[in-house]
Amino acid sequence: MSSTHTEPSRAGFVLLLAGLAMFGPFSIDTVFPMFPQMQSALHVGPVQMQQTISVYLLAYALMSLLHGPLSDALGRRSVVMAGVAVFVLASIGCALSTSIWQLLFFRALQGVSAGSGLIVGRAIIRDRFHGPEAQRVMSRITMVFGVAPAIAPIIGGIIGTRFGWEAIFWFLAVFALVLLATCWRWLPETHPKEARLPLEPIPLFSRYLDMLRNPRFVWLCLSGSFNFSALFIYIASAPAFVLTHLKLGATDFGYFFVPAIMGMMTGAYLSGRRAGRHTPESNVKLAYAVMLLAGLGNVVYCLLAPAVAWPWAVIPIMINGAGISLAFPTLTLLVLDIYPQERGTASSLQAFIQLTFSAIVAGAISPWLSLRPSGLAMGAVAASLLGLVAWKLAQRAGVKSSPEMMVG
Repeated sequence: MSSTHTEPSRAGFVLLLAGLAMFGPFSIDTVFPMFPQMQSALHVGPVQMQQTISVYLLAYALMSLLHGPLSDALGRRSVVMAGVAVFVLASIGCALSTSIWQLLFFRALQGVSAGSGLIVGRAIIRDRFHGPEAQRVMSRITMVFGVAPAIAPIIGGIIGTRFGWEAIFWFLAVFALVLLATCWRWLPETHPKEARLPLEPIPLFSRYLDMLRNPRFVWLCLSGSFNFSALFIYIASAPAFVLTHLKLGATDFGYFFVPAIMGMMTGAYLSGRRAGRHTPESNVKLAYAVMLLAGLGNVVYCLLAPAVAWPWAVIPIMINGAGISLAFPTLTLLVLDIYPQERGTASSLQAFIQLTFSAIVAGAISPWLSLRPSGLAMGAVAASLLGLVAWKLAQRAGVKSSPEMMVG
């Protein structure tokens, strides 16, 4: 297949990886502004509508256990392209759905396919880049794909209010189709045949068990998962937070998502700037100081304010996002470097753990916490505290940085 594509420039390669990373998260919250209209059209309530998120994330999590091993066995390029192609078909199915059960099925199919870009993309980064350079590339990709959750509900609100909620899924299908054509043309294979591993289910299951027995691996994965949950609590609750608590309209989701993602991009930028200058421990320590300061400030505001209002209710979330993405590249690379010969498999298990947390947040925790702004704030700060505990336990389990991993 090498003759079917042209090797991109370094900047183009990073941009392509960012596109692959963003199309999964992009499809989560594009439909948020149209939740009330979708509930009416499909004759369901808010809790049932919320399951379109949790089903998507659960399918994403389960399939994430296979995306990495498949790419270790078959190569990165073929797995990515197959995933994007299935996503195109799943998005068309969502657009044509006439019942909640049909929509849930095709949302699950979207989730099954969406992880190929993000999970395999992480392995591609580690295939091509090393040391501080890998940290810088990971940070740049975090900055670019971080735009997705900010612009997705804005685009969804514009498209949905003008053309109906079904048009949002047609848009996702076209977006994925363009991405598929771009991959066909420019995505190189970074995992040569001589480095590939056989795909054997029983040994694979045993490898996952071995990784789960590694306390360093598990605590690092949990630290990142808890950190992201502090923000995802708000993302999954965005319809209630924006429409009910902030009393904004269907086209106003950008008032929440743009500041939140600006914070994440700022944290990713700082992480890249610190690459090669500071140890991982220093970077994560700073990140948790930022997260906890923002979280506690948010709790105080929500408890004391007679009613939450923009922008004061969003500023702490923005600062928290900066702390999350300041720590994320460091934690991700530390996880992948534990198993340098099985980065795809390690990336899959890491993604499975994080996505399982996100699915639980979306399906069970978010509907409960979103009843009050103070509930969301306390849930977020609790997640940050649990992330800090997991990081401390990872250090106690023997986390050590090698000389080449002097990342920010």
